[in-house]
Amino acid sequence: MRRQAAATVFGCASVLLSYPDDGFTRDLAAVRDAAGAVPNGSARTALATAAGWLAGMSPLQAASTYVDTFDLRRGVCLHLTYYRHGDTRERGMALTALVDAFRGAGFGVVPGELPDFLPALLELAAAHPAGATVLAEHHVAIDALHLALGRAGSCYAGVVAAVRDALPGPTRKDREALRRYRADGPPNERVGLEPFAPPEVLGHGVTMGPARR
Repeated sequence: MRRQAAATVFGCASVLLSYPDDGFTRDLAAVRDAAGAVPNGSARTALATAAGWLAGMSPLQAASTYVDTFDLRRGVCLHLTYYRHGDTRERGMALTALVDAFRGAGFGVVPGELPDFLPALLELAAAHPAGATVLAEHHVAIDALHLALGRAGSCYAGVVAAVRDALPGPTRKDREALRRYRADGPPNERVGLEPFAPPEVLGHGVTMGPARR
């Protein structure tokens, strides 16, 4: 039951944290229906509130709000490996490991978003138990994102809090890493003209379905 409830939270959050596309209004209605079954009261309220908030906007307003929040605001990033690795070579290795995790769970890699994009990881976590394990490995990034959205007064903060609360609690190592991030930010070693991820990862994301063999 706990797994089912967490999967519902992850699925709803994946929709709410995605860029509003042509089917967004329909997806928001589905989120509001699904959120009603979440047993955690604070998570249920946060998801339903965010869905209602976005549903009250025009498509243009929703898209503009998304861009203003996640593309133009310093310290708010939906690509989770950035919080731990910044734009360093270590980030490339982390992205490669995520591609392997998606493939290991039976999901294919296709041109599109990088594999550390939170909505994609949430969709995997909703669909496969291994995805929740992968997501929990990024507890520090999720906590940092929640703090940044909270400082901005964004309704998205409640969505990220619902995700955080559906995961196992942070370890002592996670708490220490979050303290370091809050004090120093992400690593700032640049990789010069080299891409921070190998060619097979850059420009690729995941398709939520069985991998093609």
